[in-house]
Amino acid sequence: MSKLFQLQKIFFAIFLFAGITVVAQDAKPVNITTRYERLNDNEVKIYYTLKPAAGIVLYGLQQKEEEVAYSSVTYDSLSSTRLNGKTEETGNFISEKDAVLEGDVRYVKDSVIWSQVIKIPAAEEVRVIVNVAAFYKKGTEFLTADETASTYIKPGGGATAVKANDAGTATASADDEAGATSNKSLWWIFLASFGGGLLALLTPCIYSMIPVTVSFFTKRSKTRAQGIRNAITYAVSIIFIFTLLGFLITLIFGPQALNKLSTNWIANVIFFVIFLIFGFSFLGAFEISLPSSWSTKADSKASQGSFVGIFFMALTLVLVSFSCTGPIIGNLLVLASKGNFMGPLIGMFGFSLALAIPFALFAFFPSKLSVLGKAGGWLNAIKVTLGFLELALALKFLSNADLTQNWRILDREVFIVLWIVIFGLLGLYLLGKLKFHHDDELPKNDFGVPYLSVTRLMFALTSLAFMVYLIPGLWGAPLNRLSAFIPPMGTQDFILTAGSGSSSGSGNGTAHISEGALPHPVKYIDVMKPKEPAVVVKNNMITYFEYEEALAVARKLKKPLMLDFTGVNCVNCREMEGRVWNQPEVMKRLKENFVIASLYVDVDKGVDLPEEQVYYSKHLSKDVVTLADRNADLQVSRYGSNSQPLYFFLDNDEKLLMPKGYPYIPDVDKFIKHLDEAKAKFDAGNK
Repeated sequence: MSKLFQLQKIFFAIFLFAGITVVAQDAKPVNITTRYERLNDNEVKIYYTLKPAAGIVLYGLQQKEEEVAYSSVTYDSLSSTRLNGKTEETGNFISEKDAVLEGDVRYVKDSVIWSQVIKIPAAEEVRVIVNVAAFYKKGTEFLTADETASTYIKPGGGATAVKANDAGTATASADDEAGATSNKSLWWIFLASFGGGLLALLTPCIYSMIPVTVSFFTKRSKTRAQGIRNAITYAVSIIFIFTLLGFLITLIFGPQALNKLSTNWIANVIFFVIFLIFGFSFLGAFEISLPSSWSTKADSKASQGSFVGIFFMALTLVLVSFSCTGPIIGNLLVLASKGNFMGPLIGMFGFSLALAIPFALFAFFPSKLSVLGKAGGWLNAIKVTLGFLELALALKFLSNADLTQNWRILDREVFIVLWIVIFGLLGLYLLGKLKFHHDDELPKNDFGVPYLSVTRLMFALTSLAFMVYLIPGLWGAPLNRLSAFIPPMGTQDFILTAGSGSSSGSGNGTAHISEGALPHPVKYIDVMKPKEPAVVVKNNMITYFEYEEALAVARKLKKPLMLDFTGVNCVNCREMEGRVWNQPEVMKRLKENFVIASLYVDVDKGVDLPEEQVYYSKHLSKDVVTLADRNADLQVSRYGSNSQPLYFFLDNDEKLLMPKGYPYIPDVDKFIKHLDEAKAKFDAGNK
């Protein structure tokens, strides 16, 4: 049995043990399950069953003023306006005077059921979210457990049982009130997450790892057997790291931890350096290899050395991918931030499995590529081409750090100039006009004259055409197809046909709201205005960077409010804006029918909150000290998600016009339909 196979078995055992251990620790002091029944065409009744763990005394809701120990419930803003009567409770209550608390108490030792009637018409689709502050006694300690239960009310009649969890989502289940999530639900989570992993392969960030993977394994897979071993090791490493690391980081640090890592300036600088080193190495500046002292042991320890390198490569893929896969996996990360472990564990596994399989094939492919490379030097041309691409991609990571830290060293025109030079040099190289020291001569024809193959010419034309496409961007062309990669239009110093859409003013005061046209934003514009995407600048759109300011404008002008949860480094946000927002029919609706709040969740530098607005967020497990923190907390606490882009539509009373947020779906017709429905519901409620 090879050492590599032994290591694989060890990591499989660690993965399974960690999953079993985490699930085994899912012993919350109070477990909550929910179900509901429709009473009539206008009302439903929701039942919350709270079951304390063994040895725990659970106090009921306050029934009399003299009761000194009690639990409480708080409904979300939408549901709280629809409550019909008070929350009732039933259970085997014990009433007595508590000597320690010096007052009357009522408690149960087995379970209690709370019920609430809510006005929800049969035609509506609503998610009811309730926060439970369960006050309980364990031994001699008095404690409070904050839990969030979510009940999804489907249109139509009939009672539906749901299993509640504390991440703000509900999963359909056929179990009784005390039951756990059913196998059917877990299979649904796995399949849905597996499909999400396949979709993630289409996101822009993943593209950057494909050439890295191919080039990394080119020299490692000399034989078919070695290629299979490397591919399996790579796939297992991706699954292990993505599932366990992502799950544990989110569990410990909260739902924003992984998103923060992918947008953290230090992490992006590290990625920049890594890609820069790879790029120079592929261009022939140096070889990345083990120290000479290790070379003599390469044969005897080849499996171990190969595993360490492949494992590191998998770790790089996992970390880099979070900046793009967040919109798909975001809800799983929110789920993993609390106590119900089985669902997110299976979801993360399904997602990483789908992501690992294609990259395992990429890892296996270089073994075939190496065999073909023996016929000539074209394989080195591929390596050099990848080197140029690595340099271009390295600039993207440096741009991420530059944007979040407001360094302004890699503004839009500087970034575009560097890409023009890189792809121009790549085109010249493919034409045979540039040579590196490890390059072969071009092949010769029957007359002994070097010639250029048609394939190489096509790649050269592609690179040069791309260079020419970039040039108008120096004067402000939006370059919509690259909006996910290049810095925002607001960082460009010179725009040839700039309109009058940019706003003026500074500080954090309140915008002057006039009748008619949207007033220019005032709050946080010094820092946030340069980060506006090209679609906003070129179309003279007016968006706001603070929720309260946008809400005030929406109420004044009697327009629906569109919440755009976004990020300056969110590539899928730029894709959505460039491919969907930029369409004339969409842009017309956005500008005329809505007030838009662009709520960035990844800009911390220069957007500190006033001291009196700083507070602690239990959802983020940290103090909210910046505008980005507050936006992230708003999204997680109120809407149960932390993925971007995600759009919510509210009326002037802050009630949802549409039951669900609109995620990253770059379909123009679907987005137009969603906008029209939101506007129609707003108009119907304001007649």
